[in-house]
Amino acid sequence: MSVWEISSNLDVRPAPERPDLLADPVAESVLKLDSPERVGVAEIDPDFADTAAFCAQYGVPAEASANCVVTTGKRAGEQRKAACLVLATGKVDVNGAVRRRLDVRKASFAPQEETVAETGMAYGGITPFGLPSEWPVLLDEGVANSPAVVVGSGLRSSKIVVAGEVLAELANAEVLAGLDATAQE
Repeated sequence: MSVWEISSNLDVRPAPERPDLLADPVAESVLKLDSPERVGVAEIDPDFADTAAFCAQYGVPAEASANCVVTTGKRAGEQRKAACLVLATGKVDVNGAVRRRLDVRKASFAPQEETVAETGMAYGGITPFGLPSEWPVLLDEGVANSPAVVVGSGLRSSKIVVAGEVLAELANAEVLAGLDATAQE
């Protein structure tokens, strides 16, 4: 069984065969990987791009889907950002793990318009591939250890399916213990 056989309702193809299903910065990033064929992509109905609707429509368990959110904070006038990935069953510990990692007094979710402008991706399709290189990509252990996880593609009309180890191999990726606040409850 392939890592991509996460649901019989998704037609997952190797990303190099369907770069049209990826936002431009995402396609550029994926195609530069040593083994871009390890990344799969599937076309979806954009009306079902949000995680809960996607999982229900396509029969993907929430624990096999991850949310990527961009967080921000300031220190000495310097704005610091990070992309954070936790399984859809959890939530990002913004004011704990993220705040400490960014070394800021207060962390919050980055504004939607700012995130879209800085990433070149659609809101609701943000993914760890193709983000600004200065942003750390913080992965919860559950994401990093997942045999297959669904993440955004930079577009609302498709999803990426990839092993967590591929995400952990990204140049700016860090596995951060305690990133999922629900794992601590």
